[in-house]
Amino acid sequence: MAVSANRLELLQIADAVAREKVIDRSIVVAAMEDAIAKAARSRYGAETDVHAEIHPRTGELRLSRHLLVVEQVENDSTEIALEEARRRNPAAQVGDAISEPLPPFDFGRIAAQSAKQVIVQKVRDAERERQYDEYKDRIGEIINGLVKRVEYGNVIIDLSGRGEGIVRRDELIPRETFRPGDRIRAYLFDVRREARGPQIFLSRTHPQFMAKLFASEVPEIYDGIVEVKAVARDPGSRAKIAVTSRDSSIDPVGACVGMRGSRVQAVVAELQGEKIDIIPWSYDRATFIVNALQPAEVVKVVLDEENERIEVVVPDEQLSLAIGRRGQNVRLASQLTGWDIDILTEAEESERRQKEFTERTNLFMAALDVDEVVGQLLAAEGFRSVEELAGADAGDIASIQGFDEDTGAEIQRRAQEYLDRLEAEQDARRRELGVEDELREIDGVTTAMLVAFGENDVKNVEDLAGCATDDLVGYTEGRGQEAVRHSGFLDGFELSRAEAEAMIMAARIKAGWIEPEPEVPEGQEGELAEAEAQPS
Repeated sequence: MAVSANRLELLQIADAVAREKVIDRSIVVAAMEDAIAKAARSRYGAETDVHAEIHPRTGELRLSRHLLVVEQVENDSTEIALEEARRRNPAAQVGDAISEPLPPFDFGRIAAQSAKQVIVQKVRDAERERQYDEYKDRIGEIINGLVKRVEYGNVIIDLSGRGEGIVRRDELIPRETFRPGDRIRAYLFDVRREARGPQIFLSRTHPQFMAKLFASEVPEIYDGIVEVKAVARDPGSRAKIAVTSRDSSIDPVGACVGMRGSRVQAVVAELQGEKIDIIPWSYDRATFIVNALQPAEVVKVVLDEENERIEVVVPDEQLSLAIGRRGQNVRLASQLTGWDIDILTEAEESERRQKEFTERTNLFMAALDVDEVVGQLLAAEGFRSVEELAGADAGDIASIQGFDEDTGAEIQRRAQEYLDRLEAEQDARRRELGVEDELREIDGVTTAMLVAFGENDVKNVEDLAGCATDDLVGYTEGRGQEAVRHSGFLDGFELSRAEAEAMIMAARIKAGWIEPEPEVPEGQEGELAEAEAQPS
């Protein structure tokens, strides 16, 4: 075809492609210009720097070649001598480019096919870029579409002609099926650039899918009066959602349930009958966890904030309800709150308390050489160890029923003698294991810990410096009822992870592995930060 004709046709094609692919018309025109320039190079020579320009209003096509101005021409296809260039443009300098018009020509079949491939590829690239730019900013939204096809259980969705999304088989609610042409709603959770175009990943099992569905059904959530704080789901079976209200006059649970359950039922219907527990959120951790275990009743809770674990005591007949079928209730409550939850019955808790009471009584009887009644009185008063007794206020011990000041002083004397004797025995054991004295200089390290170090082949500062925090305090793998505890060799010393990390860091500094942080005099922290910010 002749490029001198078809002026209006070129613009009409550009308009049609731009509308169909939902991309800017200028991108299509630029792709045409590149394609025509490539076809022209097959006519005028591959080395020729050919440029094509289509006028955006008239569609007029102009072909030209650019020549580089040089002192001495080595390739007349791409270069022009300075003298010749100045005859065309007196202001020409070496390094400038001179544009020279080229006559129109007729495309051959091969050139036309090549030009078509260039246009198709550039338009496809522009379309992919448009899709990526459009959907990367919509992550976190619910997307509506039509099922285009189902491949190996994965559902491919037509997004109103503006791209394709995929709901992978593991992101579908169990037992739900879709056929081509079905309408579908899903949560957009990821958009990735890939060689074959942007991949738009959707989910119907994501916890935020439920949160967004509630936002669409509950005006108070959409308006920000009621806030969804956390969601935990067992897709297709059961879910828990924690909500709170910024307005004390609005009940967040009632707002989500709606008149006669209309709002929550709309969400349940979209989620294929998934049962939903709507939980009032609370700043108080214990209250929130008790709420999360609904519908089970809770008698008592014991928080371990250091390890983010909680012990929950329920009536004997409520145990199966609290745990739920296959542990579902406690697992969802754990996911919702972010805490590991241990559930005990009242009978189990009573048995454990009795066991601890007996152990403490026996400890005091053996360590202090007292009878069972005195041991029981000390255990009943809440003392858990001989160290607590030795460090307690003498008046606290003397005030125990049946005791006096002399009795309290004698008990403390015996407690201190026991600790001194234990310290001597542990120090002898430490020496026997070959643990070096230098380890004593690490802050927080006790003689009992030195024995534990020696029994685990940590004999010097370098050995401790090479330990990981998990080696000392252990770690938990998994959550809730499925959690598995891996012990550390300082378990039983009530050592926090932060304290263990500080010990290891101190050992590394002492071993010379790392430089210590410079000490800043009190009140000069800001001056040091300002000095560090200054360029050297």
